[in-house]
Amino acid sequence: MCGISGLANWGDRETLARMTAIQAHRGPNDSGFWQHRSPDGSFFGLGSRRLSILDLSADGRMPMSNEDGTVWITYNGEIYNFKELRHELEGKGHRFGSHTDTEVIVHLYEEEGADCVRRLNG
Repeated sequence: MCGISGLANWGDRETLARMTAIQAHRGPNDSGFWQHRSPDGSFFGLGSRRLSILDLSADGRMPMSNEDGTVWITYNGEIYNFKELRHELEGKGHRFGSHTDTEVIVHLYEEEGADCVRRLNG
């Protein structure tokens, strides 16, 4: 099981890095970060320790985003119907850079918003 960490409205990159590093045993294959500081100074960040299962390539790194970097996710789990959802999203013009179920969640959220969770089987 992967390790996931996140911060909202407190902390900094160093705090996020420590939170993620302490979970090294949860995901030995890779680690990654996404961070954003708002104009008001608020800090948001996601961290991940990856245990590679579906897509063993670097394309499956997390945190993961859509094409323009406006939607970000770090996730652990399994979406059983991700291939069908991916096919549908590709038909709507979404482009994928990996073969992960995680990226399907990103694009489904981009397409349908928070209600997308109703379509996920997993």
